[in-house]
Amino acid sequence: MNIVVNNFTLSNTRLNCLQMGFSCGPPRYSDFRINCGGPQITASRGLVHEQDTQPLGHAAYYLTPERWWGVSNVGRRDNPNPNYTVTSSQRQFIDEDSELFQTARISAGSLRYYGLGLENGNYTVNLRFAEIVIENGPIWTSLGRRVFDIYIQGSKVFQNFDIKRAANGNSFTPVSREVTVAVLNNYLEIHLFWTGKGTCCVPNQGTFGPLISAISATPEFTPIVSNNPPSNNKKNNTGLIVGIVVPIAVVGFFTLLALYILRQKRKKRNTTRNYDEEFLGIDTKPYTFGYGELREATNDFSSENKLGEGGFRPVYKGTLEDGRGIAVKQLSIASHQGKSQFVAEIATISAVQHRNLVKLYGCCIDGEKRLLVYEYLENKSLDQALFGSNKLSLTWPTRFEICMGLARGLSYLHEESRVRIIHRDVKASNVLLDADMNPKISDFGLAKLYDDKKTHMSTRVAGTIGYLAPEYAMRGHLTEKADVFGFGVVALEIISGRSNSDSSFEDEKIYLLEWAWTLHEGHREIELVDEELSEFDENEVKRMMRVALLCTQTSPIQRPSMSRVVVMISGDIEASGVINRPEYLTGFRFDDATTFKSAVPALGSDVVASTSQLTLSPLSPCSPNDTRPMLSDIIGEGR
Repeated sequence: MNIVVNNFTLSNTRLNCLQMGFSCGPPRYSDFRINCGGPQITASRGLVHEQDTQPLGHAAYYLTPERWWGVSNVGRRDNPNPNYTVTSSQRQFIDEDSELFQTARISAGSLRYYGLGLENGNYTVNLRFAEIVIENGPIWTSLGRRVFDIYIQGSKVFQNFDIKRAANGNSFTPVSREVTVAVLNNYLEIHLFWTGKGTCCVPNQGTFGPLISAISATPEFTPIVSNNPPSNNKKNNTGLIVGIVVPIAVVGFFTLLALYILRQKRKKRNTTRNYDEEFLGIDTKPYTFGYGELREATNDFSSENKLGEGGFRPVYKGTLEDGRGIAVKQLSIASHQGKSQFVAEIATISAVQHRNLVKLYGCCIDGEKRLLVYEYLENKSLDQALFGSNKLSLTWPTRFEICMGLARGLSYLHEESRVRIIHRDVKASNVLLDADMNPKISDFGLAKLYDDKKTHMSTRVAGTIGYLAPEYAMRGHLTEKADVFGFGVVALEIISGRSNSDSSFEDEKIYLLEWAWTLHEGHREIELVDEELSEFDENEVKRMMRVALLCTQTSPIQRPSMSRVVVMISGDIEASGVINRPEYLTGFRFDDATTFKSAVPALGSDVVASTSQLTLSPLSPCSPNDTRPMLSDIIGEGR
C-alpha cells in the first residue's frame, strides 16, 4: 500500500523510518531545525529552520526526501483546516526570532516529529511555542485552554503543558522548553499528545490539541558526520573529476604532514590511554574539552572568576565561544580519592537527566589535569543564598518552591531514573540556583548506584557533618533514606534561614535539629521561621516542618520516601506518620562533653572540629581505635 502526501509517494519502506527499531540509513546528520507549519526561515545566528507546510490531514505523515526528519498527525479536527497548520495575524512577538511564531503546526490528538539518521550522542532539544489561536481579551473565546503532554524518546518530560499558562496567561508570547536526551539508534522522536484535558470548542470547534511553533535539536558533542544530505546527481562529470583529484590531493597533503601527525599522536598517547582507562564501563562517554579552551573561557582561571571551593578544588566561572556560561570544577592532582570521585560524578550524572539536576557539559583530561564542566547557575548555592555573606532576600513562596524542587530531584534519583542513585551528600551547598531560583542538585562525587533488590549497602562513611543519618554515621548502613535525612536538615535550614549548627546562638538554639524539636513539642513551630520573612503561609511552614521532622527520625523505616515527601509538602496528602523526638536527641546535654563520651565512641579532635566533608571507615565496636562519628556529627558541629 502507498500513501501520497504532498506529491511524495511514501511507501511502507519509508514509513518504517518513522518507527523506533527500523533503520533509516547510516548516520549522516548531527542536528535539525524546523519552522513548524511555516516556510523556511533563517533565524538568529544564521540558523536555518526548514519549512513544514505539508498538508497532513487527520491521519497522515510526511518524510523529507533526504530522510532528515519527518512528521505525523493523528486525530480528527472538526473544522475546515485540511493542512493542520495555523497562521497568526499578530506581527509583533517579543523575541529575536519572531518570524518563527507567525505559524504553527496543530493536531487534534497526536503530533510527532522525528529526527532521522542522527549521529548517536546527547542532544539538546529546544521546543518553542506561542498560543496564536486562543487570543487574549475580555471575551468568552479567551477562556479556551489548550493542554497536552510532551514525550521525548518515549519518556514524558512535561505533563499537562499549557502554552498560555507557561506565558503567564498571555497569547502571542513566545515560550520555550529545553530537554537533553540521548540518541542511541540514530533516531529521535518528539511526541505531543492530547489527553482529553482543556476545552474542546473555544474559540472554535476542535481547538484543543497540541500546537508547536518551532523545533531544534543540537548535539552536545563534536560531530564527526558531514551533516549534508546525500547527492541525487548520479551522472555528474564534474563530481567524477573532483572525486579523482581530491583524493590525490588529500594523499599528498597527509604525506607532507605525516611526521607532524605521528609526533602529535605520540604526545597524546598517554592521555588517551588514561581517558580510556578512567571511563571504562561508562555507557555514554562525556564530551571532552581541550585544556586551552577552558583556560581561555575562564581568563586563565583568573581569581576574579573564582566562584568558590568545591569537593575537589576551586570552581571557576567561564564563557565558551558559543556564548554558554560554564562552571569549571578542578580536581586535586594529588588526590587518588578525588580521581575516583571524578569518574563517579561523570558516570552518575551522564546516566540521569532532570530539571532539578545540574547539567554536565563535559570534562577535560590533559596529562594530570582533571576538570568537570557544568552549566553556570547565576544564583550560586543555596547555603550562600540563605546564610552567606551576600545572602539573597528569598520570599517564602521562593523557599517553598526550592524545597519542592529539591524533593523532586531526589525522588527522581531514588525512584524514577534509569539507574537508582543515592547522592550521599545532600546539603545546602550542593543545591545550586539558576536565574529563576530553580534548585539543581550538584556534586555527585560521592554518589552510589544501588540495587532495588538489596535492603541496604555497607560502605565507608562519606558525607558532611550535620547532614549524616545516624544509621549511616554509626554503622555505614546506607540506603536512600540517608538522603531523606539530609533533605530534612536542608528543609529546616530553608525555613529558618540559618545553618544546621551555629555557635553564635544561645545554647538551646546552637543545633537546628534540637531547637526545631523543642519548638515542635511546645507547639511553637512558627518561631523557627527566618526573622527576615515578613510574610509567609503558616500552614505551609507547619507542614514543611512536620515533613522535615519525619525525614530526620532515628529509624530509616520511619522516614518517608522522597516521592511521598513531594506529595506531603504540596499538600496533596496529609503529612502523616508517628514522629517522636529522635533517640539521638534524647537524654543528651549539649553543653556537657561527658554526655557524648559516655553515649557514643568519640572521634579524634581533628575530625570533631571539622565542618567540612567527612570520610570515615566504621570499625568494630570493640576496637580500641574506634573512629565512628559522635552524636555531634549527626546533628552538627560540637563546639
